[in-house]
Amino acid sequence: MAEDAASAEPLANGADTAPAIGLLTQYVKDLSFENPNSPAVYQWQEQPDIDVQFNIGSDKPGEDVYEVSLKIEVKAKAAQGTAFATELTYAGLFGIRNVPEDQIHPFLFAEAPRLLFPFARRVLADAIRDGGFQPLILDPIDFNGLYLQQLQAQQASQGQDGEPVVGNA
Repeated sequence: MAEDAASAEPLANGADTAPAIGLLTQYVKDLSFENPNSPAVYQWQEQPDIDVQFNIGSDKPGEDVYEVSLKIEVKAKAAQGTAFATELTYAGLFGIRNVPEDQIHPFLFAEAPRLLFPFARRVLADAIRDGGFQPLILDPIDFNGLYLQQLQAQQASQGQDGEPVVGNA
């Protein structure tokens, strides 16, 4: 029992060795909305085709601080032309310390985007609504599944003689 009590006390030098991850702040980094065919677009009867693309980026602006950016591009096109085009880069700063290096990448590209997505989705829906269109409510995205899929594809492409590389995912 004495060993348990000793391990619960802070280290003598004040070092904090417990893993910690925290969202420091989140913000709109870039937002663009184009309505190139207004006001005629509001008379179009045809429903536009909606194309949604997204990308995840990461940067390390400081020690133990990582920026994760979720970029979402939406284009709505009909036979008459482009109804609207919008581009949003929504980012968050995460403090990460004492986390093993092999666990940081999965967090930055799977869990962090999952945390940011609901807020980015709202900003995007509001921008489209404010442009005079029905708000676009994007379905939730399985960022963890996409991350694992991309990791498996990367491992397969690195295999020798067309053989996929077997590894832990």
